[in-house]
Amino acid sequence: MRPILAAAVLVLAVGSGNAFAQSKTGTTIGQFMAIEPGARAAAMGNAGVALYDGIQSVYYNAGALGSVQGPALQFTYSDWYAGITYDYAAGALPLSGLGTVFASVTSLNSGDIDVRTVDHPLGTGERYTVSDVALGLGFGRQITSRFGAGIQVNYISETIWHTSVHLMSVNVGTVYRLSENGFKLGASLTNLGSQGSFSGRDLAIQYDPTPDVYGDNGALPGDQYTGEFPLPVSFRVGISYPHDLDPKNRLLVLAEAIHPSDNTESVSAGVEWAWDHTVSFRAGYQTLFQTDSDLGPTLGLGLELPIEDSRLHFDYAWADHRRLQETHRMTVVLEF
Repeated sequence: MRPILAAAVLVLAVGSGNAFAQSKTGTTIGQFMAIEPGARAAAMGNAGVALYDGIQSVYYNAGALGSVQGPALQFTYSDWYAGITYDYAAGALPLSGLGTVFASVTSLNSGDIDVRTVDHPLGTGERYTVSDVALGLGFGRQITSRFGAGIQVNYISETIWHTSVHLMSVNVGTVYRLSENGFKLGASLTNLGSQGSFSGRDLAIQYDPTPDVYGDNGALPGDQYTGEFPLPVSFRVGISYPHDLDPKNRLLVLAEAIHPSDNTESVSAGVEWAWDHTVSFRAGYQTLFQTDSDLGPTLGLGLELPIEDSRLHFDYAWADHRRLQETHRMTVVLEF
């Protein structure tokens, strides 16, 4: 098994080489969809495509819906940059003999921002907000004892003051168990969807179609048209390898390669040590080999508590963003 694991990691690393890659940073909209909502995987370098372990895995791979054994709820809060808040809520419900249905709500909000102009650099007295919302519906199932697959459809809305854009996207994913001890291979394609352009009253203008002609109406109403931009599509492929050190101690190793549509390829990896299904400590590294990456090491911990016939999970993740300093994620999961 060790040679197989080493070979798989080597393939991921080699496959992520950026010698022929081209960065398209800043060419997509809906960037909030690329913020990972699960604190557990976030603490392990966000290498979650092959995690296949409950509702927190669904963001990385819709095929992970097959791993949900009972009703589950997830709530995530993230303290993002510059006072921006990120919230995520999701629920999963297995249907006997059919599969698992899934629903999620993602929200990003800037808070109030002062309107500043050249004439009023300290502010005009007006304030505006930037808010992003996504609604997701998914379905997945364990097709065989080794293979699971899933799909999720998303409605996405971005609003800047009185101007907005609306799009649809699809996530698909699969997971395959390679060995009896839980060695898994996962792959997913996320945010595959339409292009969109902004519209709204903030783009309204007045114009003069014939500026050289006097006496006509030089203040006709009109609209400015923005260009169309795609969503940040990402293809992930990775492995997960659990290893029981003894009856109470378990080690989980994750690694994945990422091919985004708006950046160069990279590799992320992480590890988790869990004691007696109660306390977990995690570490990882994001976007290795990515050109001009602003991401780096990640750390986190988790606590799992039994509550009658349910289990309550508390997870925390810290991530280094270098020039942008760090971010913090907190996730609560209730499994019935």
